[in-house]
Formats: sequence, C-alpha cells, structure tokens
Amino acid sequence: MASVRNLKKDINYVLGDIIEAVYLYELATSGKPSVESNAVIEEAIVAFDTLIAKVNAVKGSDKKASFKAINAELEETANALVAKINALQ
Repeated sequence: MASVRNLKKDINYVLGDIIEAVYLYELATSGKPSVESNAVIEEAIVAFDTLIAKVNAVKGSDKKASFKAINAELEETANALVAKINALQ
C-alpha cells in the first residue's frame, strides 16, 4: 500500500463508480429510480462510510496489514455490489 491517501482515493473511486453504474442502469431502463436501485446506492454509501472510518481508526505498529485487510474488504464489497447491479431487472 503506497499511502493512506491512495487507499482513501481508491475507496472513493470504486464506490463512486458503482453508484454511477446504478444511475446509468436507471437511465437505460426506466429513467426513474427504483426501490432496488436505491438500496444498492444506499449500501454503497454505507460501505464507503464504514471503510473510511476503518482507515481513520488504524493505529499501532501493524498498519500495513490493517490497510491490506481494508483493501480486501473493499474488493469484496465492490464485487458484491456489482453482482447486485447485474441482478437488477
């Protein structure tokens, strides 16, 4: 992990892109938000808040391992959200 700033940027960009994908889905289908699409957006916002709070709470001597774990959690969360976007009908 290069820096805390880059990890925070990654979190922002990845989850921001997921929210943008939901908006594009809405525009391509009905043009209006649905309950399911709003739930995916809300879940992405909650994940963002949670991951940023975890990054800010890292203290101690084993920061590198903590940041790797947060990065892995970001990947898992992003994959789950993309799967939910793909399942929208």
